[in-house]
Amino acid sequence: MTEMRLIDGLPQALAQVRTRPLFVMKLDVRKLLIVGETPGTYRRIGVVPGGVFEGDRLSGEVLDGGSDWQSVRPDGSTTLDVRLVLKASDGASIGMKYQGVRHGPKDVIARLEAGEVVDPESYYFRISPVFEAPAGRHEWLNRVVAIGIGHRLADGPVYSVFEVV
Repeated sequence: MTEMRLIDGLPQALAQVRTRPLFVMKLDVRKLLIVGETPGTYRRIGVVPGGVFEGDRLSGEVLDGGSDWQSVRPDGSTTLDVRLVLKASDGASIGMKYQGVRHGPKDVIARLEAGEVVDPESYYFRISPVFEAPAGRHEWLNRVVAIGIGHRLADGPVYSVFEVV
């Protein structure tokens, strides 16, 4: 007798995740501020003085004042806790926060940490953004789940951000 697995017979909408592009975002990041060993983690902070984002439905600039509170874990992975303000091309201010994780082989991460650009397929870098938009043209952002794939360049990360549909 064959047992039926839970995935068998699921509607297509539950069998896989579908996305559509939201925007590509490039952040400028100053040299990391090192707090160092704290109870529970090795803390460092990336200050974000600006950036840009471009997409079919949303484009604009990243305003000065954002930050990325990073925790470097004992296993070598880095968790991100980022807050930014996006200024859409129509002038609307939109809050964006995301958590994420970056990890990979020790030699690849060492090269990234030294400022070298490495193949984005050689390490894992994912984020989960949440938006806070005012009523009006961009309020639809308050009701979406988003995911992103990151790549670290010498002067900051670039992300492809997708709406989960």
